[in-house]
Amino acid sequence: MNGEAMSIIRDFNLKNLTAGTVSALLAITGAPAIILEGAANGHFTTEQTVLWAFSVFFFGGMLSIVVPLYYRLPVAGASSLTGLAFLATMTSQYTYNELLGAYFICACLMLVMGLMGVFSKLMDYIPKEIIAAMLAGMITKYIVNFVLAIKVLPLVGGSALLVYILSSKWQLRLPPMVAGVVTATLLLFLTQPLPLDSSAFAEGFVLPQLQLLEFNLISVISVSLPLALIVLSNDAAVGLSAVEQNGYRPPFDRLVSLSGIFSMAASLFGGSTSNVAGMMSTICASDDSGPHDKRYIGAAVSGLIISVFALLSWKLIPIIQVLPKEFVAIIAGFSLIGVFSNSLALAFSSPEKKLSAALTFVIAVSNISVFNISSPVWALAIGTLIARL
Repeated sequence: MNGEAMSIIRDFNLKNLTAGTVSALLAITGAPAIILEGAANGHFTTEQTVLWAFSVFFFGGMLSIVVPLYYRLPVAGASSLTGLAFLATMTSQYTYNELLGAYFICACLMLVMGLMGVFSKLMDYIPKEIIAAMLAGMITKYIVNFVLAIKVLPLVGGSALLVYILSSKWQLRLPPMVAGVVTATLLLFLTQPLPLDSSAFAEGFVLPQLQLLEFNLISVISVSLPLALIVLSNDAAVGLSAVEQNGYRPPFDRLVSLSGIFSMAASLFGGSTSNVAGMMSTICASDDSGPHDKRYIGAAVSGLIISVFALLSWKLIPIIQVLPKEFVAIIAGFSLIGVFSNSLALAFSSPEKKLSAALTFVIAVSNISVFNISSPVWALAIGTLIARL
């Protein structure tokens, strides 16, 4: 075994292993529920749904292994939760192959922005309050469904919500989202009759294979552009800023480009984006993750766990599909409620931008489509225009 490998092995410790495990749990507890909703809205086959999950987790996991080990930085990779939530509203409007084409163009946009060094300039031009208002509006449906689902499953949802609130107040090491999801899952299996003898367990292995991509201008405008902005503003910018604030010097543009490259690979196999993950990188870079020069191990461990989940997705996704739809709504709600509250707070944090933020929020909630262009695009365009007047 060479010296480099021995150095990596010596850097393992309980703190960075724990941080990596928590980071991975954050990725694999919420995203599958949102993927399933998006797949159901788009009438995807089981194979297409499995490929979506496999691709984003596998290539996100690979990003989370390659970047930390090469740069010695605690930068974790996954698929953007808010990006998935946005796509779940888009899958019914385009064919499966058109969506894959839009994902590929989104990845190309991220690659080009990184290569040209325009990431920071673009983020400066569109007010962060407007992006936050668009995100909050886009997520509102999930939060409403979350409340309605708790009414149907009061013991499961209500108890899990209580655990979520207490975890938030007590600031435990385990993220509130994970605490809520784990509690809901345990209570579901303890209190609800589940179709464990269903045909889901008989699903065969889904072999990853290249998919056919289709391109059209409307899907690029309605899907590719807003998805790139969501991923970069809500994940890449958040994660890399957190890494920088913890005393590291991440190469912003290069890592944005790498997010584009790994997302291109994901789209070719049926997935959306595999990118620098915001909250996961924040966890891996924090003081709780151990000595400063060894925190990169946490991100690599996170990537390894996510990659294993991807390899098992052919079996796990069909099983998740047979769970009650209200339970899936509860899991999706826990995944997004933190983003929702933070986005609302930021959207209305600036007195001079309250009107533009309010209109942006309402347009995003409306889910209107004008000239076949989706509401998030109109929300960003109109909100930015008003904010810049």
